[in-house]
Amino acid sequence: MSTSHNEPVTKITYSDYLLFPSDGMRHEIIHGRHYMNPAPSPRHQTVSRRIQFQLYEQIEKAGLGEVFDAPIDLLLSDTDVVQPDLVIVLRENDIVTPTMIQGIPELVVEILSPSNSSYDRELKKRLYEQHGIPEYWIVDHERQAVDQNRLENQQYTTTVQTDEIKFDPCDATVNLKEVWK
Repeated sequence: MSTSHNEPVTKITYSDYLLFPSDGMRHEIIHGRHYMNPAPSPRHQTVSRRIQFQLYEQIEKAGLGEVFDAPIDLLLSDTDVVQPDLVIVLRENDIVTPTMIQGIPELVVEILSPSNSSYDRELKKRLYEQHGIPEYWIVDHERQAVDQNRLENQQYTTTVQTDEIKFDPCDATVNLKEVWK
C-alpha cells in the first residue's frame, strides 16, 4: 500500500510493539517502522556468547554493571524499540526495569548476519548515534573485525579493531582472537 505525501503516516509505538506475536523472529521498531529479522545463526550466537562472557567476567562480576544478551527490549523512545545482541548498562545508570531497558546504555553490540549487514551498519548506527549511545560495536565475524563507534560531538568516530577491543569506562578488554576461534 502506498501513501501520498499528504496523508499522515501512522507510526508504530511501544504499545503496538507489545502486541507483536512471539514467533521466533526478532521484531524491532525504528522511527515508528516495523522491522523483522530471522533468529540468529549458530555462528552468530557463538560470537555473541564469547563477547558476552568476556564482558561479563570483567564488568558484571566486578560489580561495575550488567551485561544483557538478546532478546532484551531496549526502549529508546516510544517509536524506537530494538533488541541488540548485547547491551551494557553501568551500575550508576538507573535504566533497567523489570521488563526492559528504558534509556541510554553505555554500550550496544550488534553482530552482523548476512541478512542484516546494512541494517546494523546504517539504520541502527544512525539510530544509536541520534539517541546519544556513547559506544556502538558492529561485530563482523566474516571479516574478523569490529567497528568500534565512539560518540564524539554527537557523531560516531569509527576505528576498526581486529586483535582486541577496549571498553574504556570499565577498563574491560575483549580478546577478539578468542572470539573468532
